[in-house]
Amino acid sequence: MSALDAAALDLLFRDARTHNAWTDRPVGDAELVAALDLAKMGPTAANSQPLRVVFVRSAEAKAKLKPTLSPGNLDKTMAAPVTAIVAFDPKFYDQLPKLFPHADARSWFAGDPVGAEATARLSATLQAGYLILALRSLGLDCGPMGGFDAAAADAAFFPEGEAKSLFLINIGHGDAEKLFPRNPRLDFDEMAKIV
Repeated sequence: MSALDAAALDLLFRDARTHNAWTDRPVGDAELVAALDLAKMGPTAANSQPLRVVFVRSAEAKAKLKPTLSPGNLDKTMAAPVTAIVAFDPKFYDQLPKLFPHADARSWFAGDPVGAEATARLSATLQAGYLILALRSLGLDCGPMGGFDAAAADAAFFPEGEAKSLFLINIGHGDAEKLFPRNPRLDFDEMAKIV
């Protein structure tokens, strides 16, 4: 496997920013499908793939999302071309006979709701990180955030309890002129050690 070149690393990491303001350039269905098709290839526990996403774009769907938002996230989310509700499937293990067919992996989780939820949250969060990188790799900008009423979002978008929200990602083409200055990052020795 070869390393990405500097331009690709810039696109994914060094030049990528969390956007709060958006241009009016649309985001197409094909871009969202392509991003999720990339993100699903990343590793998860027992290939569990618990991530569930609702891409909110229509005026009707935005109206359903609006009352769940905190005041500080309202305007930027309503202005974003798309907002992804990133969630996890608490019964992801029902898909394991398909996703992990060489063992009875369903039995590892089906009788353990606490362990299953911990696994689902962790793996779905990993997948959401992959989704952000996939969106960036396709030339889209992201604004991931908390600051919403997850229970209200679940009631509006997952009324049967089929998923539980983790966070939101505003998606589009960011307005670079409205970016805040980049905040500092920790140095290697402040966050890691090699032993």
